[in-house]
Amino acid sequence: MPDETSIDRHEVAERLLLAISRLNRRIRPVGDELSNGVLSALSSVNAAGPLRPSDLARLENVAAPTMTRIVADLENRGLVEREPDPADGRSFLLRASESGVEAVAKARLARTNRVLQLLSDQSDDDIGTLAQALPALEAAAANRS
Repeated sequence: MPDETSIDRHEVAERLLLAISRLNRRIRPVGDELSNGVLSALSSVNAAGPLRPSDLARLENVAAPTMTRIVADLENRGLVEREPDPADGRSFLLRASESGVEAVAKARLARTNRVLQLLSDQSDDDIGTLAQALPALEAAAANRS
């Protein structure tokens, strides 16, 4: 592994951006699959819910009007359900419905299968290298700065 001074962070960031962008285009939802934004919000509700829409907007790093549209879409599809907020009678909480939990699993499986297909020609060594990079990529993805 090269020492820190020999790493060109700008080049790494630029190449990573290009690779992620290309991969993202290749694993985009198809047909009636959930969009990335809708799936991300539903996954957050599923994992951290029940949540207020405002908390979900902060978690997803989107503006309130955007989250309002996403929540309406999720409700129209029957993927989330509202329940009264016990701490604030003017507000409500969202929780994933049974259909929502199933939709998350189905969408993840479909996207995972597309990624598996994209990686099918990679050597075991290349897959090992990707596996070693995952903690750093996951940490960068979780960074809220």
